[in-house]
Amino acid sequence: MQAQTASKSKLGGLINSYYPSLTKSEQKVATVVLEQMEKALYYSVTDLADVAEVGETTVLRFCRKIGMKGYQEFKLAMAKDLSSMSQEEESDPSKPAGFIQSIASYTKNAVDETVNKLDEETLEEAIRLLSDARSIHFFGVGTSGLTALDAKNRFLRIGYRSDAVIDPHIQSMTAATVKEGDVVVGLSISGSTKDTIDSLTLAKENGASVIAITYYARSPITKLADAVLLSGGKESPLEGGSMIAKISQLFVIDLLCTGLALHNKEFSLGMKEKTARAVVDKIY
Repeated sequence: MQAQTASKSKLGGLINSYYPSLTKSEQKVATVVLEQMEKALYYSVTDLADVAEVGETTVLRFCRKIGMKGYQEFKLAMAKDLSSMSQEEESDPSKPAGFIQSIASYTKNAVDETVNKLDEETLEEAIRLLSDARSIHFFGVGTSGLTALDAKNRFLRIGYRSDAVIDPHIQSMTAATVKEGDVVVGLSISGSTKDTIDSLTLAKENGASVIAITYYARSPITKLADAVLLSGGKESPLEGGSMIAKISQLFVIDLLCTGLALHNKEFSLGMKEKTARAVVDKIY
């Protein structure tokens, strides 16, 4: 998006109205947002700070200066602006022609992006940590919580005792009980989910190893992790719960589960049969 177009938006007008009263560092943030709002929408707070060549605290201070409670509220305002302008420019929004192919293409691209972002050595390290783990806990809230539940199911089927903790309070209590030898897998597309970050921090302090699955390489969750696995499928604040981003997370879980099964092939095959027999009477 050109700066001139962004300036005409509601948020752009708000930023321009505050611009003279901002410090020089805050003006750098404002300029980046006005000149590349479409890119900035998908920046983490760390990314935006790096592009603007300022500190993260400056970005947060800028958000508050223009009347936002924090960075996520600021990103939501950007998303609403871009969505409104996109609808205005749409020639015939009543005809979502080709949306089936469009969604299929986005999904394929998200998986391809995940493949390109994943580091094989880091994946192997994560598999090793899981293989040696005394216990495995998946932490996630919202959409990431649903992925955590699926991960628990996958790991149980190959014989690994695991837990999915999706309630923030239970996460905190679980984090307080883990110790060295335990592994906690934190799921957060943004990498900035406060409840998950707080729980992972506590788990880390108690000696547990942490594996992070996130879209953003530079985000708070990656600072805590012993292994960072990057997934594709970015989402804006208006796309919370994006199925495409969730599919990318599930793809990473599948890689971990398959890698673990191959690492302990005989054991995993035996447990697959054993767990399958445990539920065989549940199906007509």
